[in-house]
Amino acid sequence: EVPEDQERPSCLIDFEDLDVSHATGCADAPTTADPCSRCDVLVGLDGVHVETVERDAALMTVTVSTTWQLMGCPDCGVVAPSRGRRARVLHDVPHGDVRVQVVWRQRVWRCPEQVCARGTFAEQVPTLVAARGSLTVRAVAWAIGQLRREHATIAGLARQLGVGWWTLWRAVKPQLEHLASEESRFEGVTSLGVDEHSWHHRDPRTRGPKELTGMVDLTRDQHGRTHARLLDLVPGRSKKAYADWLTERGADFRAGIEVASLDPFGGYKAAIDAELADATAVLDAFHVVKLGTQVVDEVRRRIQQDTRGHRGRKGEPLFGIQTILRAGAENLTDRQLARLATAIEADEAHEAVYVAWRCAQDLRAAYRAKSTLEGRARAEKILESFHTCPIPEVARLGRTLRRWREAFLAYFSTERANNGGTEAINGIIELHRRLARGYRNRDNYRLRMLLAAGGLKT
Repeated sequence: EVPEDQERPSCLIDFEDLDVSHATGCADAPTTADPCSRCDVLVGLDGVHVETVERDAALMTVTVSTTWQLMGCPDCGVVAPSRGRRARVLHDVPHGDVRVQVVWRQRVWRCPEQVCARGTFAEQVPTLVAARGSLTVRAVAWAIGQLRREHATIAGLARQLGVGWWTLWRAVKPQLEHLASEESRFEGVTSLGVDEHSWHHRDPRTRGPKELTGMVDLTRDQHGRTHARLLDLVPGRSKKAYADWLTERGADFRAGIEVASLDPFGGYKAAIDAELADATAVLDAFHVVKLGTQVVDEVRRRIQQDTRGHRGRKGEPLFGIQTILRAGAENLTDRQLARLATAIEADEAHEAVYVAWRCAQDLRAAYRAKSTLEGRARAEKILESFHTCPIPEVARLGRTLRRWREAFLAYFSTERANNGGTEAINGIIELHRRLARGYRNRDNYRLRMLLAAGGLKT
């Protein structure tokens, strides 16, 4: 440092520091060496001081710079004389509805050592901006937060920042890739859910499978609550897609999984049996009840065709109760129950529809039982009776449940574990896909959905 009682070397003087005018609105006219602390606090840019602030209806321009200091060459260490400054325009977080532009008066030096290959070099402020970026660090952090919490889109955020789509995405993507590569986000997972979804619908511009397999953390906290978060998305819907992902996670991850929830898809069940031998596979309750409801619809349509010779029409008994048949018995009013009874009594063949409906209600009752012991008893009774039913659709359901016997009954021995959190994550994914009006790049899609659905810890 140069002592206060000595003159600053002329070769190191930054002449632009001598004629800086300020329009910050402060009572005093500060110099670069003595900035207005109130403006610095108000603007809040780390590592720099505010020189001027100008604003109109559409744009606010904040001019900033760093305080003077001796600078040595990064290569040889020789003290370098100043070469003045250059204005570097950066895009910052908007102030209300007004775009913010930061003009950084970046200092430039020249190495005086002739044998040094460095030549000129500029100052860098990592807390303000990346080396070759045009967005401030906090603008990138703000955009990532908006994408995750406020259901924003890249296009919308780019408009607010006054940049192009690619400019913003090039700044955001490396941050998301870094977060996605952190293996720590897979720690502590004891309950795992899996489900598939379509990330595009016959878009000719995309390549590869349109279905992706999503893995979701369904681990419960100490209060028994599940805070589902998306762990990953892999292409395909098959045993191989799920098994390969489990293999990549390593033996420690697989050993920690105690419960694996899934829909009634044999491919996922085979992957669980092969890679998660110590985990308990649980058939999702929602999908089991859905199978029962589908059976009722199939029986109703078949009886309709057998008795009428055509699909249901307005005024016909079975057509009038199709929505009632899909509802839970406990939710029906007396008037709806009376309509159901009238429709069933209208024809002797309609008795099969009523029997199928009662079977579906028994399936729902098993899951709605107050205690798991009562629910398991009802479920075991279903396993012993459904496959013997003379109604073919109900018998087929019974055989399906018997094939999934262990996973079906596991619901009652795992404190009602289910795949509901996975379906909730799928809802978030669908929302963000609609907001973006579709995706063409699967890698970008994966990163965006990991961020939106909580898979990346920001």
